[in-house]
Amino acid sequence: MAVKPTPGRRASPPAAATPDAVHRHLGRRVKHLRTERGWSLEALANASGVSRSMLSQIEREQANPTLAVTLRIARAFSMALGDLLETPGATSSVTVIRADDRAYHYRSDRNCRIRTLSPLHLEKDVEFYEVQLQPGGALRSASHFEGTREFLTVQKGNVRVESASDAEKLNPGDSASYRADVPHAIVNIGRTEAVVFLVDIYR
Repeated sequence: MAVKPTPGRRASPPAAATPDAVHRHLGRRVKHLRTERGWSLEALANASGVSRSMLSQIEREQANPTLAVTLRIARAFSMALGDLLETPGATSSVTVIRADDRAYHYRSDRNCRIRTLSPLHLEKDVEFYEVQLQPGGALRSASHFEGTREFLTVQKGNVRVESASDAEKLNPGDSASYRADVPHAIVNIGRTEAVVFLVDIYR
């Protein structure tokens, strides 16, 4: 589930940065982004159109890629060129996840769409999601880690929350908390789309 978010306003490397410093930073940045997304070099090569050997050289800071190559890599990560070349201290302290950023669509099919609303590259104990369920759709989950709880608020529609053998019906504006270290589910029991906001808290 861990994907690199698309931050908000970012700046390009400062003018004082030397070309060598930029290339070193680019190598570390590409490797960091690729690893966070769980991509192999081959996967990034397929997504960017840049050869595996070139990507390997970039990550090992042994290549000086052209602007065109760097742009292809940025696009593979769904980022602007300036975002890819960001340097520490040159970014906004505000992280933004855009509504149309498909990198955050954890699951999408005709019955259920899950969009993460929290920066998954961070090590954390809380995850935040938007879940859209079509009529009859359900999000069923196996037991999470011991002590995990979920907190849910219904924005639209009518749902049933199930946690082990317990179940409750919820309407717009209702909230619920329940054990998520047992099999659990969110089921759309209405005739229209249901939208809920879901928070997972790991202990």
